[in-house]
Amino acid sequence: MKNLFKLISILLIAVLVVAGCTPAAPKTEEPVAVDETLRIAIVTPSNISDLAFSQSISDAMKVLKSEMGDKLEYVYSENMFVVDDAAAAIRDYAQKGYDIVIAHGSQYGSSVQEIAPDFPETVFAWGTTVDTFGQPNIFAYEAASDQGGFVNGVMAGLLTETKVIGVVGPIETGDAKLYIDGFVAGVHSVDPSIDVRVTYIGSFSDVALASEAATTHLSAGADVLTGSAQMVIGAIGKAQEAGAYWFGTQADQTSFAPDTVVASQVYHWEVILREIIALRNEGVLGGQTFSANLKNGGQVISINQGLDLPQNVLDMANTTIQGIIDGTITVQ
Repeated sequence: MKNLFKLISILLIAVLVVAGCTPAAPKTEEPVAVDETLRIAIVTPSNISDLAFSQSISDAMKVLKSEMGDKLEYVYSENMFVVDDAAAAIRDYAQKGYDIVIAHGSQYGSSVQEIAPDFPETVFAWGTTVDTFGQPNIFAYEAASDQGGFVNGVMAGLLTETKVIGVVGPIETGDAKLYIDGFVAGVHSVDPSIDVRVTYIGSFSDVALASEAATTHLSAGADVLTGSAQMVIGAIGKAQEAGAYWFGTQADQTSFAPDTVVASQVYHWEVILREIIALRNEGVLGGQTFSANLKNGGQVISINQGLDLPQNVLDMANTTIQGIIDGTITVQ
């Protein structure tokens, strides 16, 4: 079986002629110039150190702060699981005169749609979605997370020995579903016979349920796991206990389990936020949508350098990344 994996790797690498390339990195951009200090407020559904969705926007703001210095001020309201509480925070930030209010959660759409017309000079942004509701002061952003999911799936398909892989999903929607669909497609591009077992637990935050789902997959023979949303901390812990591999998404999860996490699809929302800030400088306050993907650097595959991964797995990961970027590999 290992010889078969090597043969698949060699054939694809020969076709794509990109062996030895390194994973895509975020594009280096010039700091966005602003005349006056820009004030940004962010509302997130979980803690900004959740190693997942909320941390991804926090990490992006840290990058922008390092670029813009005193020209950028930002604040957070985190752990806004209750939509009504989030709506109150969004409105409060707009009333206080923040230039850009970011509602970082697809559950906040109706709130943004209702509040934005009351503050026509305020920029609102929300994700992950492509719906601006036809409003001139709403931007929408999403992640093409199926791309990173596909890359992770390819690596998982090469690493599994039991040919059983478990997936712990939150709710079957948004970037979580995209990631999982892409992951499954990536695994099956390596070997269609691999049993990929997907469980949606119906929650973005229930760590206990995520742990239970992971335990079920491991009991069924899974030696590789993945999942999306902040509740996956529980699943990663179970993978670590069992000596299984884990593939992450949204933020780099290596620090949580450095002997377990193989790679993480990392969102770099700063790529999109720079565009939003630049458009605001030009007087465009909304009406456009953005996608974070491998080509524009809005997504990056962070491979755990501390693991002694087989070279064919690293080569195939790099080959797949480049193929998605140049269009020679189709994710779905």
